[in-house]
Amino acid sequence: MNLYLPEKINVQGEEFRVYLTQEEIQQKIQHIGQTLSRKFMDKRPIFIGVLNGSYIFLADLMRFVSIPCEVDFLKLSSYGDEKVSSGQVHDLKQIDADIKDRHVIIVEDIVDTGLSMKYLVDKLKQHEPASLTVVTLLHKAEATKHEVQIDYAAFKIPNLFVLGYGLDFAQEGRNLGQIYIQIKKDED
Repeated sequence: MNLYLPEKINVQGEEFRVYLTQEEIQQKIQHIGQTLSRKFMDKRPIFIGVLNGSYIFLADLMRFVSIPCEVDFLKLSSYGDEKVSSGQVHDLKQIDADIKDRHVIIVEDIVDTGLSMKYLVDKLKQHEPASLTVVTLLHKAEATKHEVQIDYAAFKIPNLFVLGYGLDFAQEGRNLGQIYIQIKKDED
């Protein structure tokens, strides 16, 4: 399979360069998948992907999970087509599964301010799951303003704008096979 892996890319008039390679990403995902398989052995967890950004991460994570499990999706919006959060979270799609007394693993592409994740955790707790585990590909710890427990973060990154591997800029760039970081004008 030939993945889309350019060294630099222009999206919406902004320049980006490789930040995390496909190999680095896959190593971390494999480790998380194996860890979750051990932790939830004999528990049949349900993985809930947060659309749209988590779909590639979740698909790859599932390939490294070696226990019976289920998958469902929900969709939230707090960004629209912007690079910064609007400060409000909107439900766009609900999960279909009943999660009462289930071991729920939330899979997110990125946690930055923590607003969406706090909203989601609070909302899912109302359904009385047996446990709630948060997994994110990227965590911008210095940008986090809302207290939320992140159980597994593949990468902690600085507070910079990234795209690729499911993350977008105005819906573009999700198909990139690596994670890219915005090039500052003085970096050219």
